[in-house]
Amino acid sequence: MSNLINFKIDGISVEAKKGETILTVARKNDIYIPTMCYISKTTPCASCRMCVVEAAGIEGFVLSCNTPPTQGIEITTNTKELEKERTNIMKLYDVNHPLECGVCDKSGECDLQNKTLEFDVERQDFSARDQAREIKDWGLINYDPSLCILCEKCVHVCNEVIGDDAIDVQFGGYSSTIIPKNSDVLDCTFCGECIAVCPVGALVSSNFKYSANAWELSRIPATCAHCSAGCSLEYETRHSAINGDDSIYRVKNNFEYTSLCGAGRFGFDFDNKEPKDEVAFHKAIEAVKVAKAIRFSSMITNEEAHILQLLKEKLDIKLFNEDARKFQEFMRAYSSVSGKLHHSGSLDAIKQSDAAIIIGSRIATDNPAVRYALTTAAKHNGAKIVYAHPMEDTLMQNTVTQLMKYEVGTEEGVLALLANAILAEADADLSDEEKEVFDDLDLGYLYAESNIGDEEIDFMMKSFTRAKKRVLIIGNDLIAHKRSENIAKLAAMIEKYSSFSLVVVPSDINTLGASLICDLDKDEDIIDVVGYNAKGNFIISSLAYANLAVPSLNQQEGTFVNIDNKVLPTNVAVGFDGYTLNDVASACGVESENTVDYTNKLNKKAGFKDIDFDSLENFLSPHGDDNRGYLLDEVTCKADGKLDEIDDLPEFNGTIIYHSNPVLQFNAYTNKTAQLERDNTLRGSAQFASAAKIADGDRVEVSFAHKTITREFKLDNELKGTVALNPTFDDVVDASRYRFEKSKIVRVV
Repeated sequence: MSNLINFKIDGISVEAKKGETILTVARKNDIYIPTMCYISKTTPCASCRMCVVEAAGIEGFVLSCNTPPTQGIEITTNTKELEKERTNIMKLYDVNHPLECGVCDKSGECDLQNKTLEFDVERQDFSARDQAREIKDWGLINYDPSLCILCEKCVHVCNEVIGDDAIDVQFGGYSSTIIPKNSDVLDCTFCGECIAVCPVGALVSSNFKYSANAWELSRIPATCAHCSAGCSLEYETRHSAINGDDSIYRVKNNFEYTSLCGAGRFGFDFDNKEPKDEVAFHKAIEAVKVAKAIRFSSMITNEEAHILQLLKEKLDIKLFNEDARKFQEFMRAYSSVSGKLHHSGSLDAIKQSDAAIIIGSRIATDNPAVRYALTTAAKHNGAKIVYAHPMEDTLMQNTVTQLMKYEVGTEEGVLALLANAILAEADADLSDEEKEVFDDLDLGYLYAESNIGDEEIDFMMKSFTRAKKRVLIIGNDLIAHKRSENIAKLAAMIEKYSSFSLVVVPSDINTLGASLICDLDKDEDIIDVVGYNAKGNFIISSLAYANLAVPSLNQQEGTFVNIDNKVLPTNVAVGFDGYTLNDVASACGVESENTVDYTNKLNKKAGFKDIDFDSLENFLSPHGDDNRGYLLDEVTCKADGKLDEIDDLPEFNGTIIYHSNPVLQFNAYTNKTAQLERDNTLRGSAQFASAAKIADGDRVEVSFAHKTITREFKLDNELKGTVALNPTFDDVVDASRYRFEKSKIVRVV
């Protein structure tokens, strides 16, 4: 029996799947129905009534946005009566709406403006007493209630996609307005998604306000460079003066289908403005020629990583990148069990899941796109979300259905417990050697030392009973763990023998790409090292400390590999007049006219395709299909890996720090932007302060792993236990380290 529903829209035969509405089917078939409050990635707001249609045999109008079709029904989308209804709705929307189009930031791309013209509203038949409405300054966001049409898009996206649930509607008839929820001020992660979805100029960027008209800006499609999600965005640029260079004025996204975090939206001004320096260029050439190694960060394009690999081969030098090397080792161990090079899951798989486990990441700040995908799954699919981590995270409290709070360092034991339960439920056909490993597990020891009780595992498995689309999400705490290789094999077994897909979350935008392209050496403390966006005796970088300045990632053409195993193109938003890595390499015998000439030469054995950069698509279709770049080809590997016995679980006693960035900060590039807040304090609970014998506001020395840093301590009432959060965006540690560190805290007198 077919699950499809056959019906007609405007005489055209169409089909609907279970869960689809008349509006979604119409859009899928390119049949226009006007809307004002509808947004594809949330449940219908149903507040505007612009989407009304007529249904044969049904009296009155039907809301197409939230009405599923029935078999054989005939829908009409445009009649004189519907036209009159929609025109009257527009007149009501226009009641006393301030005529500020000349200065409104939304003018030229305003839904209210467009629909008023579409329905030929030339005069106003309605009126209401105007009211004084105070403009609200919410930091990065301004709200003008006099322009607000109460469509509720902002409320829905904040709750259902982002997970902040920070704004609400204060109902009061004609006095209704948007307000911060349960707070006098806006308390959120400032993703700015409410600005993006606002159809009018009610919610705007404080920094962009009154700075440019929409039609004056040029749009450059690109990929966000701040985390491994590789979110789609558009840099909007314009000259900064009559004869000035182009500057980025704002960042936008296709809000109908995609979302951006605040770093992507507001942290765009990390371009390098250093002038061309010919003397420094020649010094860089000499430094590379005599270097014993090049150390680089993962904040580079695939093409730059390929150039570094060619330099390694040409000059017989070493390549250091501990972040990418650790990821490489983790995935190599994974492949030895899974028999394939790439993990199976994706952000879309998370969004569509009905059960998910996230382990080893403070995901809300590590990778907001994963958080948004989990929120979408929870709100739209009723997904059960298990959050396994030694620390609670209040940003996840609206999404998580079960917290598994394990002891620091016990990740291998926790994953063994998860694998044991999941594979038993799946009745996995394990080899004799694999069975032996699980039969020999000392479950009592693992439960006791990890602090995960058997009842927690049982509760999780019962909650997953009916789940069909399950996802396991692995964070950097597992990748950087000293037992990472066995952890990778356990994760591979869960993916291989159960219904779980696997998502491994890299740290930086191109950790994954660099790991697939470069033959990496273990970092050594040696001299004559050239640093590329990293430390070295001679530094080539787009950051301030460079001996030779090169362009930032928003000043380059190239590609990244994101969390979905997709090769994504990015484009030049603003120019750079100086030299590039390709210029240096060409002078050293690795010659190419342009950096992107290497795009079709990337490592085919790792799944890259022979496609020129200029042939890569970079857009989302009208139906939300992601047509950016391409998916890496699947690569099969020899599955000869063997599980090791679970090692003794370590103990972390005393004061422990966890290297984790605050909201909106990721790295040295977000650190240099103008709009993003920089909180580089050590944050801990009252219990941590007591154990460390420090108090709120104290200046402290934090010593760990042969390193000492100075921080101000801030008491954080949302934190518990004796683990404090230490930020890394100000270049304290790299992403390759296990993020929990035993530390010594001393108050600076």
